[in-house]
Formats: sequence, structure tokens, C-alpha cells
Amino acid sequence: MTYDFGLHFTQELGNRLGPDTDSWPATAERVTPFLTIVVDALGVDEGLRWFEGAQKAHLRVTEVERNRSYNFGFAHYLDTATGAHKDVTLPVLAAFETLKATYVVAQHDGTDVDLYFECAAQACSRLGGARRDRTQQLEQGRERRAAAR
Repeated sequence: MTYDFGLHFTQELGNRLGPDTDSWPATAERVTPFLTIVVDALGVDEGLRWFEGAQKAHLRVTEVERNRSYNFGFAHYLDTATGAHKDVTLPVLAAFETLKATYVVAQHDGTDVDLYFECAAQACSRLGGARRDRTQQLEQGRERRAAAR
């Protein structure tokens, strides 16, 4: 299924960073296609769950670095947060590898990667809500047509 995730993600970035895209981090343009792959591979609802898992993984990395504890790395914490290892399908593998790449690319210019994951989660949340509203409207229309017969 095709989603307008890139548009919604960009809108969320605009809400957070302001409308002047010239002032946005350079990585914003590079991570957008990566994050879109996650939604295209998994769908809006699963994409939301994975972006929330990526936020948890990033938080875990940040915590262990701050505590100077042993760090298993973003990929391990992402796997734990999403349960990716339980059902390794092509869409899961694509989402997993894409989020790992997003993490590395986003950190290139010192951008807090959590900003991207949070905006992506919010974009999925809005897309999912809009999709559910549209489905409900279609069902109500069918019911009205059936009742009118």
C-alpha cells in the first residue's frame, strides 16, 4: 500500500523545526526516504510501533552511555524493543536495516535522532487516524446504501 508518509513526516518536522527548511539539519533530507521505507514495508500501524521501538532503543543507548555501562548498541536494543528476531520476514528485515541506517545517518551532523523517530511516529499516528476515519466513513456509506434498498 502507498502512503503519503514523506509528506506527513515533513509536516511534523516543520511543526518542530519551523517552516524555513534551510535551517533544518542536513540529515533531514537524507533520513526521510529511509523512514518512508519502514512505513512502506510494515504499514502505518506497525511503522508506528517500530518508530516507538526505535525511540526506546535510542533512549537505552543514551542511558548506558551516560552511565558508562556496557552498551550493546542501537541494533540490539531495537531488536529487543520491536521483537524483530521473532519473525524475520523481508519487510521486517527491510525495516530493521533501514532504521539502523537512519540512526547512523542522523547522528552524522549531531542531530538528536529522537527528533526524527518522534516525528515519524507522529506522522504514522496521524496517517493511521486518517485511514481509520476514512474506512469508517466508507462503512457508514455502505450501511446507508444497504438500508435505503
